[in-house]
Amino acid sequence: MKTIKPIVSIYTQDLKKIVTNWAAAIILSGLVCLPSLYAWFNILASWDPYSNTAGLAIAVASNDEGAEIRGKPVNLGNEIIASLQDNHTVGWTFVHEREAMDGVQHGDYYAAIVIPADFSARIATVLSDNPRKAEIDYFVNEKINAIAPKITAKGASGISDEVSRSFVKTANGIIFSMMNEIGVELEAELPTIQKVRDLIFKLESLFPQMNAAVNTGLDEIGRTNAIVDQAQTHLPLVADLAQAGSDAAARLEDLLDQTDTALDAISPGMKQDLLYLQQAAEATEQLTVILQGARFVPSLASAELERMDRRLNAALGVTGRMMALFDRLHGLTGLSGTAPVTSKLQQVENNLQQQELLVSQIKQAVDKGQQPADQLIASLNQLSKDTSARISDLLNRYDSEIQPEVQQGIDRAKQASRKAHTLMDEAARSIPDVKQVLDNASSGLAAGKQELERIRENLPAVEAKIHRLAERIRAFEQEDSLNEIIDLLKNDAQRESEFFAEPVVVKENKLFPIPNYGSGMSPFFTTLSLWVGALLLVSLLSVEVHHPGSNYRSYQVYFGRYMTFATLAVLQSVLCTLGDIYLLGTFVAEKLWFVLFGMLLSAVFMLVVYTLVSVFGNVGKAMAIVLLVLQLAGSGGTFPIQLTPPFFQAVHPYLPFTYAISLMREAVGGMLWDIVLRDLLMMGMYVGLTLVIGLALKTWINQKSARLVEKAKESGLLH
Repeated sequence: MKTIKPIVSIYTQDLKKIVTNWAAAIILSGLVCLPSLYAWFNILASWDPYSNTAGLAIAVASNDEGAEIRGKPVNLGNEIIASLQDNHTVGWTFVHEREAMDGVQHGDYYAAIVIPADFSARIATVLSDNPRKAEIDYFVNEKINAIAPKITAKGASGISDEVSRSFVKTANGIIFSMMNEIGVELEAELPTIQKVRDLIFKLESLFPQMNAAVNTGLDEIGRTNAIVDQAQTHLPLVADLAQAGSDAAARLEDLLDQTDTALDAISPGMKQDLLYLQQAAEATEQLTVILQGARFVPSLASAELERMDRRLNAALGVTGRMMALFDRLHGLTGLSGTAPVTSKLQQVENNLQQQELLVSQIKQAVDKGQQPADQLIASLNQLSKDTSARISDLLNRYDSEIQPEVQQGIDRAKQASRKAHTLMDEAARSIPDVKQVLDNASSGLAAGKQELERIRENLPAVEAKIHRLAERIRAFEQEDSLNEIIDLLKNDAQRESEFFAEPVVVKENKLFPIPNYGSGMSPFFTTLSLWVGALLLVSLLSVEVHHPGSNYRSYQVYFGRYMTFATLAVLQSVLCTLGDIYLLGTFVAEKLWFVLFGMLLSAVFMLVVYTLVSVFGNVGKAMAIVLLVLQLAGSGGTFPIQLTPPFFQAVHPYLPFTYAISLMREAVGGMLWDIVLRDLLMMGMYVGLTLVIGLALKTWINQKSARLVEKAKESGLLH
């Protein structure tokens, strides 16, 4: 009790002096309020900056002269301008090129986008043997602001993505429409084709009976005559159906010729799809380089990752459409050569899905203020390279192997159609012969045995023709299923085009959601203000006790005066945290814990700063300021610590701000108690280390530096 009583005495006397001295009370009240103002102004300034991007002026100028695609005039530059007029995410300003460039140079616009004169003409080269990529010129003034160029670049890349997405959707829609027309036509003629097939098979089955009738000759003239009559009855219907089947096969051949022409037109589109996939893979690889950059901005990283996520979604859609196309060609032609292409596209799709998952994981880490693991970035980089390599392989083989293989499949389908046409023609040509035979047979029955012998000689040849015709029909059915082809081609072209335009929809799930940027930054600015508050207190209040007639020991002065400092620091924390919640309206998931953690951090920070000043005097104040500056960069409060130089990453685990900001973030976003307990344990370690320094070194250092302090005071400049 004798040890504690002097400590309590110092504390109570300090409180009494504050209460009884109105000037001291006013000054200390100001010191209690100042840290809160520091935190509040910074939080308000960064409340939600990315919702005001409409104020970023970007000049847009189009010099596009237009072009013709299959005889239809198009001007994609004007279409881009029209779409941007309805886009209010950025302050698009539509001017002439000269005004745009002058505005960017003088800071009137943050950036300028110029669509060149040959933009539409380059897009139109996709249907030629030498396609060229279209370009959009992007100019940015980086000296105006460090963040604005990143936002304007996002807008420029968004234009490119939208143009590419529309082009891919249109190109793939053409072939689906052509296939749909073929499927509908085949379905309409299917009953006629089926009847011809059935009657030929039935006629083939009747020939053994006719042969038997002829062989029996005169003994079974009546039976033979009935069979001949039956054959003659069916023969006109067979002739009509054979002619209808021949006409249907001719129409089928015409449709396949149209499909061949359509595929010739779309083939460059397929190659353009592969080029688009390669660009997406290269863009992902470039993103990994940005993620590993030292000056990387997390908020912009999140925006770039979101854009890359959309681009990967679009790439997945392109891959899916190409796989579906090659699957259709495989089903139509039966060629095995398209299977390796589909397999490699499946590998590309798997890589893109893995990249999308990695981008999502990296974005989650960035959104939580964390630096994504190097392993994630390395994996994303490797997947991007693998994807680019596979697509490059397809591009290198496209003209020499893939395109010829596809053309071979179409040619085979055309040959099958020609075979069917020939079959029907042969059937039609065979009908007169059959009719002649049947007429002869009928006459022979009346004329007698001599005529029957002659008919018997002619029947094998006729039977062979019918048998060959039936066998060719069976061979055709074994190679190709007409019903399957019709089902494959008859699908709704519009619905398929819409599906492949966006086959995958990403469902976002936010863990520990924070509604605005200001709330997300409140743990950092609040923690920073508490340290600043401690510095203000030691700058204006004395750490020594000058009570008349007192004879306190060093440790009694240390603890007694600290209680006074701690009381003021806790008041600073209570005002600051409550103001964050109820004055600014920042989002805090656990309000009570937010206030309690702030009080704890104030007491710990005050102990550290107070001990430095109590032990080292004015040098301790400088040490506290240096420690503050070091923690601003090394605590990971603004940027992920992995984006800082190696020195700051090395000291990061040893800084109080590291665990203090983490503790406050748990209260703001949602608490995980294992993280809270870790942070509290580290705060306890800092308290223990500070007490060891304060109790073990205070007396010895004060004695050694007493002479130096007195000499400094004689200068009249230092206190």
